[in-house]
Amino acid sequence: MSPEQKKFIKKIKINKIKIWLCQILIIILFLGMWEFFVNKGIISSFIYSSPSRIIKTVIELINNHNFFIHIFVTLKEVIIAFILGITLGFIIALILYEFKFLAKVMDPFLTMLNSLPKVALGPLIIIICGANSKSVIVMALLINLIVSIITIYNGFLCTDEYRLKLFKTMKASKIQTLTMLVIPSSYQTIIASFKLCVAQTLIGVIMGEFLVSKQGLGYLIVYGKQVFNLNYIMTGIVILALISYILYKLIVLLENKLLKHLRD
Repeated sequence: MSPEQKKFIKKIKINKIKIWLCQILIIILFLGMWEFFVNKGIISSFIYSSPSRIIKTVIELINNHNFFIHIFVTLKEVIIAFILGITLGFIIALILYEFKFLAKVMDPFLTMLNSLPKVALGPLIIIICGANSKSVIVMALLINLIVSIITIYNGFLCTDEYRLKLFKTMKASKIQTLTMLVIPSSYQTIIASFKLCVAQTLIGVIMGEFLVSKQGLGYLIVYGKQVFNLNYIMTGIVILALISYILYKLIVLLENKLLKHLRD
């Protein structure tokens, strides 16, 4: 490796460290200002809670053996709904890509379903699936599936036309074209759909837990509202933010490994 290359790589690493430090600094400043404003009475501690009260609430939940149960239930529902949404979205997007007539027929219905407020279907979902985790997963699936289909399908449509013509000239089969051209050229779009899907899934799970759950972070927030303990609500929100960040980072890690594999 030449000195210029080493210098360039070192510069990239230093830039990543700077970004990481800035992100940590923003979080520390936000938490510090939040605690300061509450202690000085600038904002209401009853309504907005505070970082110290959230820590006390977490300790209380751990002592009551509820903390990890709520996190586990929500994570389980998120993972199941995410896997189902991505898998079904990928398969349906492939079908629509291969059958253009079907795609044109379904286009307005996909748009209509995507714009429909899914919470309006909540009572129907509960009647069909029951007041349990199934309803929560179905609610999340209804929210993330359409987004996954549309995103992945549009990624397939953006495949380079000249490369498609080249594959046709070489008399490649449809399966070869899909597996060797269309899908690989859409990797970045598929990863982008992962990011959208995980966010939509988390929203759907919390909405479902608001309606039917007896455990989970959504239930913790609802319970905090019912007993008028806003510390529970803020604790649930902060934990959800942390889970969202961790899931996002995992997808970014997957994206980096995938892109590195493609470059190699």
